[in-house]
Amino acid sequence: MKLESNGILISLRPFDEKNAVAKIFTRDYGIIVGMMRGAVVAKSNKPLVGQIGTATWNARIDSALGVFHWDAEKNLAVPMMNDFQLLTFMNAAFDLIGICLPEREPYATLYDATLKLMTELPKSSQPQNDYLMWEMTLLREMGYALDLSRCSGCGAVSNLVYLSPKTGRAVCESCGAPYRERLYNLPITTDITLNFLEKICNDMGATVPHFRKIITTKKI
Repeated sequence: MKLESNGILISLRPFDEKNAVAKIFTRDYGIIVGMMRGAVVAKSNKPLVGQIGTATWNARIDSALGVFHWDAEKNLAVPMMNDFQLLTFMNAAFDLIGICLPEREPYATLYDATLKLMTELPKSSQPQNDYLMWEMTLLREMGYALDLSRCSGCGAVSNLVYLSPKTGRAVCESCGAPYRERLYNLPITTDITLNFLEKICNDMGATVPHFRKIITTKKI
């Protein structure tokens, strides 16, 4: 079996002294996991997290781990290497993708949003907003589309000051007043999206990744 697609290398962990297990987020097949032979000891063309390129995955049977041929084109992480904040956003995004997405299911919209995030973070004046927009795309792909267009109670399009934690829909001040202690206050922040991410991770038997927690606790 053979799969080939453009992708982003989001995870690389040693398997033994020479080889590593890679996780690549591809545009056509979503997450693909496979072996990268010689990745640990490579001195030239070394695979690195944050690279974009062409991934070719081969396996004798569909259920096998498979082996990657990785042709890197560019490392989008390089402009962020000296910026802790930007690296935290990148690592949080990669870790969430790795946890939340099932293997070999395409998420082209999220792939494009991730590539856009990686491209724009180094030159953005408001990287925290760029990351928040990316995270809202992730939530939408996971079935948690946040609807801020009108009140879920009366349909009003103005004075929307709350968000329902159950439905992810906006609530106006008058409709939300009796329940304000159980509602989130708008505007959307990473504190709010974290609550939805915790639900998703809990449903998968996982925990919110470390780098995502840093974003909220350190308010970066």
